Amino acid sequence: MRRIHAFWVCLAFSILSLTAADPAEAQVRKGIQGGMSIDPDQVFFGGHIETSPLVDRLRFRPNVDVGLGDDVTTIGLNFDFTYMFTAGRPWNIYAGAGPAINWLNFDDNSEMEGGFNILLGAHQRDGLFFELKIGAVDSPDLKFGVGFTFR
Repeated sequence: MRRIHAFWVCLAFSILSLTAADPAEAQVRKGIQGGMSIDPDQVFFGGHIETSPLVDRLRFRPNVDVGLGDDVTTIGLNFDFTYMFTAGRPWNIYAGAGPAINWLNFDDNSEMEGGFNILLGAHQRDGLFFELKIGAVDSPDLKFGVGFTFR
């Protein structure tokens, strides 16, 4: 019971941090994303924040996704790091990885599981991006997402 309560507290904190106002100098950008996953077969939607580069072109981009379908509801907290291979072009290619915490609710039961994601994407200068995520451990096997990071 405590694990479920702690999960909801973490989820509420994550959602509030996505909607909180940032000072201009912080250079933290917010965004939204959605798409489809395989195993479980779901439609997902969520939000993310993206930091300014930590080192060179490496950024931290934590995100929250809610998945619906395949007789299960999932909530994923993903702690992704992304690296832009190209910069200053209309479209930039990036790759990344990070751990995840996944909460699954099915047949009146719920579980919390750890996972890991590896991702590859293309990001447009104006904020649009397309992303492919491969999940390991207990993350969804494959996710295809489209999103937008507000500038």
